[in-house]
Amino acid sequence: MELGKPLKISDLIRELRQQLDLSQEKFAAKLGVSLRTINRWENGSTVPSQMALKLIEEMLQKMGKPGKTLVKEYLSKAEQREDS
Repeated sequence: MELGKPLKISDLIRELRQQLDLSQEKFAAKLGVSLRTINRWENGSTVPSQMALKLIEEMLQKMGKPGKTLVKEYLSKAEQREDS
């Protein structure tokens, strides 16, 4: 991820998928959605449903420390943006 660029849910999803070392296709299968859906999430044209976000959150938790780091990084940058 680039520094200084606003961090979005699309960035979090892409980073999670890459840290899990999954293709978009394999990530889609894990979440029970289509490849096209993952592509749309990552390019920012759509956002995940509440159910998908819950599954993504579970994946982050199962990652342990790397997942917690990713959440912390995502949330801290989102909070910084709100404070600006």
